[in-house]
Amino acid sequence: MDKNLTNSEIPLGLGMAFAQNIAAMEKFSTMSKIQQEEVIRRAQNIDSKAEMADFVQKLADSKSADR
Repeated sequence: MDKNLTNSEIPLGLGMAFAQNIAAMEKFSTMSKIQQEEVIRRAQNIDSKAEMADFVQKLADSKSADR
């Protein structure tokens, strides 16, 4: 994954995973800016499509926006 993004940019892999998991994208959209930046930071350390899919699924499944 591209590690040279600013904090406000969504990595391509994360964006594609959100496109396939609308619940995760909706959860992300309700998060505060700080929470979104943390999700982006964590996503920047993911190196495979399967890991990213698991990451966004866990985000979608979380009961609060703190994941």
